[in-house]
Amino acid sequence: MEDWFQRGSFDVHPHRGIETVTYVMEGRLEHYDSKTGESETLGPGDAQWMTAGRGVIHKEDPAVGETVHSLQLWVNLPSASKMIEPHYQNLRSAGMPVREEPGATVRVFSGSSGGIAAPTRNIVPITMAEFRLEPGASIKQDLPGSYNGFLFVLEGEGEFGADRTRGTARQVLFLGGADGHESSEIEISAPNGPLKALLYAGEPVREHVVARGPFVMNTMEQIVQAYEDYRDGKFLG
Repeated sequence: MEDWFQRGSFDVHPHRGIETVTYVMEGRLEHYDSKTGESETLGPGDAQWMTAGRGVIHKEDPAVGETVHSLQLWVNLPSASKMIEPHYQNLRSAGMPVREEPGATVRVFSGSSGGIAAPTRNIVPITMAEFRLEPGASIKQDLPGSYNGFLFVLEGEGEFGADRTRGTARQVLFLGGADGHESSEIEISAPNGPLKALLYAGEPVREHVVARGPFVMNTMEQIVQAYEDYRDGKFLG
């Protein structure tokens, strides 16, 4: 989800059964949660990986007087991990590992790129990487053949994949898995100008999903239980 929002847009709300991955494009985003009781502020280029697990209550608010432009991905947790303890990983842009190639840099938030791996803890294997290419540059990204995913063009324009599909700012390009192959590869190039793009790719969970509001579980009974637990204050402990 891509969104622009101001202070007060997202009040305190719960989650269960998922991870949320928030990437800040513009503005400063303040975050408070019931797990730590602490407040953190993310700036442009930073990301937060929130594992809701058995339940968390949190609030995301732009700093006073600011509009935040962000992307948020919901990651479905497998049934065996839906009730794990919540935890947070604040992924500061300046502290993430960077792969450098001629005319290209890749900031790795999760997974790996060209042998450069992020320390981010994953429940579901996921690659998240920010690509910056100078005009005329190209780079290749390896992925497991079982991964699905997509690329979001943040700025500029580029060409993607063997068929050189063109993508421009705010477009999404979907990546299918390479069935029957251990690995796959996508080439990203910027023939006409600079390019900035964000890659998300991961292992499909392949389980039945029931989603209602902020909860993503495997059965309707689990959804009902999530609402009951929230009303009973069990997300606060």
